[in-house]
Amino acid sequence: MTSLLLDFARLEGVDAAAFRRARPFPFLEIEGAISPQGYTELIGNLPDREAFSPVFGRRRRYGQASHDRYALQYRLGARVPPIWRRLMREIRSHEYRRFIARTFGRDDFVLHAHWHFTPTGCTVSPHCDAPWKLGSHIFYLNTAADWQAAWGGATLILDDDGRFGANSAPKFEDFREVCSSGPIGNRSLLFMREGSSWHGVTTLRCPEGALRKVFIVEVRARTLLNVARTVLGF
Repeated sequence: MTSLLLDFARLEGVDAAAFRRARPFPFLEIEGAISPQGYTELIGNLPDREAFSPVFGRRRRYGQASHDRYALQYRLGARVPPIWRRLMREIRSHEYRRFIARTFGRDDFVLHAHWHFTPTGCTVSPHCDAPWKLGSHIFYLNTAADWQAAWGGATLILDDDGRFGANSAPKFEDFREVCSSGPIGNRSLLFMREGSSWHGVTTLRCPEGALRKVFIVEVRARTLLNVARTVLGF
């Protein structure tokens, strides 16, 4: 029998009430959401960088800086290693959906997944996700063998103390940093959009050729458009 990649016992142990009480919005860093063996297999069989599309210089709303990276959307029939198709079957399983429904306190959602590989000099400027994006589960794919903490890459949970609207473009220095999550090892960050859900990643300082690697499961509001987006992979 094939062993599971996700550690559902660990996910079931997440305190949903404590997660939703977190401020400035619900967030939680989870250690070992993927089994140790599964994590090793996934890291050793990442999608080929050549399959990714460059996303650079794309204009963002409200004057926020571009979120530059290489991106790969998961869609049916995607050419990704079999181990990642296995993970996606688990992401779409009843058990994982139950975990998201329990922590988010709702079950009217669809799940969409993609990879981001980000080179040096790039940043994810402070932003709040669109209202249809209910939250995210970010899995970090770098190890101590290919990334150093001094290079940055952590996802920052930011508190604006209610000073900025989501349709603005504040800078990192305008916030109080609440949490610095990742980016090395078998850990993941779960967060839910609620009010001002500001987060970002400061400019990467890694050598040329190194990449910050994450796999992101988006929790999207269940609208006809987002169902279509999820099926088609955009």
